[in-house]
Amino acid sequence: MEEYMPFVWIGIAVVMAVGEAATNQLVSIWFVVGALCAAVSSLITSSVLVQVIVFIVVTCGTLIATKPLVDKYKKGHKEVKTNSDRFIGQTGVMLTDIDTLEAVGQVKVSGEVWTAKLKNPTPVKKDDKVKILAIEGVKMIVEPWQGE
Repeated sequence: MEEYMPFVWIGIAVVMAVGEAATNQLVSIWFVVGALCAAVSSLITSSVLVQVIVFIVVTCGTLIATKPLVDKYKKGHKEVKTNSDRFIGQTGVMLTDIDTLEAVGQVKVSGEVWTAKLKNPTPVKKDDKVKILAIEGVKMIVEPWQGE
């Protein structure tokens, strides 16, 4: 069995590498490094216990050493907003008047028409620009655009 251990460890490394490639996050890269080091140790010693210890120590050491770098990398990349979240912060054009009594109207943003609701009871006229603050259900929460 000991003569096959390098292949076992390389097999584990390949499986972990495929698993890593199949995800969009760092999940098993540390196990790949640990398995490769265990494969090298299997060429030096026939003790499976020593190989497992090498695997565990290298995997944990790699994880501890690279975790701060991974966290720093993740913080440096902004999350891309998709679906309706991408409208928040944009400006739109009112298609209808909104007064303080009705407090709802329609706004056009990026070619899409949405129901708009005022955050504050400030009247907005047709063709006025508004800033999208949030989305609640199917309504955009808007306020008059200040020309920022």
